[in-house]
Amino acid sequence: MFAYAREKAPCILFLDEIDAIGGKRTSDSSSSDREVQRTLMELLNQLDGFKDLEDVKVIMATNRPDILDPALMRPGRLDRKINIPLPNDQSRKNILKIHFGEMEKGEEIDLEVLVKLTHGFNGADLRNVCTEAGMFALREDRNYVINDDFIKSARKIASTKKLESKMDYKKN
Repeated sequence: MFAYAREKAPCILFLDEIDAIGGKRTSDSSSSDREVQRTLMELLNQLDGFKDLEDVKVIMATNRPDILDPALMRPGRLDRKINIPLPNDQSRKNILKIHFGEMEKGEEIDLEVLVKLTHGFNGADLRNVCTEAGMFALREDRNYVINDDFIKSARKIASTKKLESKMDYKKN
């Protein structure tokens, strides 16, 4: 990948979900963890070799900056960290409107309630709320969504997020 980037410069390398290979290294690890660590070491070596390549920019994204290996975040490898906060109430309202805009509605959807229920949700979570609302409608053999579909969906996703958060806490 890095060799290809060198050939195609100027270019941007975008590495999404970098936490999958860029997590903090540990001494007690399984063979799969050791493979991830070898991949991280190769990534670090490649980043160090990019110093003189002005025309290749590397951008990485993660939802978990707290678990990234400090070596990855060292100046000279990644020079800038940009935090994109979770959407506020108005932004969540706008995102929800985008995602359920084309959905057939059996009644007017109470966005104010939905915005309150989705505090702490990111854009993908909000899209998932709309998808799940549609699934609730289909299970009820309806071709339209109602407020209750969205409320049940938001609560379901919120409980999933809480469970994931507890699991992450127990890991660390």
